[in-house]
Amino acid sequence: MKKLLFGTAGIPISTLNRTTLNGIKRVKELNLSAMELEFVRSINITKEKAPEVKKTAKKHNIVLTSHAPYFINLNAIEKHKLHASINRILNSAKITHLCGGYSTTFHAGFYLKQDPEKVYEKIKKQIQHIRKTMDEQGIDIWLRPETTGKQTQFSGLKDLLNISQETQGVMPCIDFAHMHARTAGKNNTTPEFQAMMNQVEKILGKEGLKNMHIHMSGIHYTEKGERHHLPLKESDMNYKDLLKVLKEFKIAGVVISESPIIEKDALLMNKYYNKI
Repeated sequence: MKKLLFGTAGIPISTLNRTTLNGIKRVKELNLSAMELEFVRSINITKEKAPEVKKTAKKHNIVLTSHAPYFINLNAIEKHKLHASINRILNSAKITHLCGGYSTTFHAGFYLKQDPEKVYEKIKKQIQHIRKTMDEQGIDIWLRPETTGKQTQFSGLKDLLNISQETQGVMPCIDFAHMHARTAGKNNTTPEFQAMMNQVEKILGKEGLKNMHIHMSGIHYTEKGERHHLPLKESDMNYKDLLKVLKEFKIAGVVISESPIIEKDALLMNKYYNKI
């Protein structure tokens, strides 16, 4: 991508007849540029419906991403849970590809009080297996493990960058609110945002900066991490300085608002970013 696009996590709240197609049209009416297909409860677009979604997004010049179901743990001990997790990611990616989407993101799993290095290796192996299967099936989109908001969840930025470096077709989805909550209030200043972008560039090069999938919202957290998302202005999330850093580093890709007021905060960020 050549620039930073702003959009909503799911169908905008102000959409009158809440369908995916109408959501895409509403995103366009709002002068936003992206929409994330929310498969978090279930993959709610069929392969028969997907071509129409692709046609509508292309007509209105809206970039699509997706979020795979929440019920995923690539570190699951039970084989049936592991296989189900893999299939949920694969099916999300398959439908996203048929919809003409750009990338699919997911929460990779939980540590389950196990050795972090062993969990890293297991989850990396499963991500590489999923990516290989996607390539074999012609699913030509980015696979995006997401930075998570609780210390019990896998993982922070460094692990995801390392997996991305070792696996073609994989890049992180950076959720800055999760990064802030995971550290109980850190990762929220200009130097910290700059350090994160420098880390991306050091490990993934310029391509890492020009190919980003970002989640943003306000967030309520405790010392254990994320509790729930908040509107940006009702939180301590330092989104203005973050947007300045994104512009400083000439970041390109998508910024998806996961705020409870998704389109209002997407528009807030888009307006501020364009003023910088």
